[in-house]
Amino acid sequence: MSLPACFDDPRALLRHLLEVAIARAQPERCLQGRLPPVPRGRTLVLGAGKAGGAMAAAVDALWPKDAPLSGLVVTRYGHVPPAYRASPGRIEVVEAAHPVPDAAGQAAAQRIMELTRGLTADDLVLCLISGGGSALLSAPAPGLSLQDKQNINRALLKSGASIDEMNCVRKHLSALKGGRLAALCAPARVVTLVISDVPGDDPSVIASGPTVPDATTCAEALAIVRRYGIALPAGIESAWARGELETPKPGDPIFEGHEVHLIATPQQALEAAAEAAQALGVQAYILSDEIEGESRVVGQVHAALARQVARRNQPFARPCVLLSGGETTVTVRSAGGRGGRATEFLLGTALALQGQPGVYVLAADTDGIDGVEDNAGAIVTPDTLARGQALGLNATEVLDRNDAYRYFEALGDLVITGPTYTNVNDFRAILVA
Repeated sequence: MSLPACFDDPRALLRHLLEVAIARAQPERCLQGRLPPVPRGRTLVLGAGKAGGAMAAAVDALWPKDAPLSGLVVTRYGHVPPAYRASPGRIEVVEAAHPVPDAAGQAAAQRIMELTRGLTADDLVLCLISGGGSALLSAPAPGLSLQDKQNINRALLKSGASIDEMNCVRKHLSALKGGRLAALCAPARVVTLVISDVPGDDPSVIASGPTVPDATTCAEALAIVRRYGIALPAGIESAWARGELETPKPGDPIFEGHEVHLIATPQQALEAAAEAAQALGVQAYILSDEIEGESRVVGQVHAALARQVARRNQPFARPCVLLSGGETTVTVRSAGGRGGRATEFLLGTALALQGQPGVYVLAADTDGIDGVEDNAGAIVTPDTLARGQALGLNATEVLDRNDAYRYFEALGDLVITGPTYTNVNDFRAILVA
């Protein structure tokens, strides 16, 4: 059987699928036709997330030029689209740190709280929310300092906790998350536009849901920090035990008349990649957009499926592309290692594949940043382990050090996109030729 011409360069095919997935989630595309009508009063735009700069730019371009528009959105350092940075519009965009909050994020959160003062029932608050907002919108609850939040955030990131667990804790340490921003906006109407970066697309989890009801509790947050051995500042544990930092719950009248709209999701990005593969003559299968778990273990499972396809044409016939998304986790076992979810997944995949002929794998974070590094992800080829060995690199030892970035850097196999100005979480594509 003759293979499509795209198999002459598997790396290029995989990069193309990533680019298509990212393009599908660009705010300028997915905000078309999604903005609410101009209100009788003023329109205030508030938001946070890695896609925040691009979302603000898109809203500014789409909103009627003769209608009042103002606001403040916070995004990650370096994630303001160049055109909007060069020529700012009516919505101010500021930058702060991610994944560990900093003083700039705290200052932005304070300004957002101040902007909600004086809103009326005739006003519209347009909230632009995307992944990363939990760290970027840092407003410590009473009894907490910024340093406290930084310490807890670092501990959560190293613990292997899921995104749902991390955001449950964050909601109960914040003056804005878990629906509290919506409470501050009363009596204005609130319309929230969301780009999802979490498995299941639950708006209450994305950026810790600043404008939506929170069904989680202080008791659940307390159980999570105890499960992972995360230290809390004096007074917070007892406050949680008494329910003193509880969030607004479903059914609370403060959410009456509010709207929440998902404008881009991981599933949509995967579907766009699948269509692009099929247009090139390669059958594509979406495994799931909700895969979670330890990155290296998820890599082993993906490798087992790829080997079954390569060796037995089960459960799919080759040639084909297997696509998946979600949010895996990394339990940090060694200080000094470099890497994120994508490279950790890939090294686990490579070790399990053991040089399986005809299998090529790309994994990347769709925001363009794998963890805190300069790469979006990397690529595994059938000779990944052999080339590493030739350079004196033991892949198992590297993985044990959580140092996958340096492994793929040495091989020249990092995928570097720069900031993409969106964020629909993990993207994984396995080509079985």
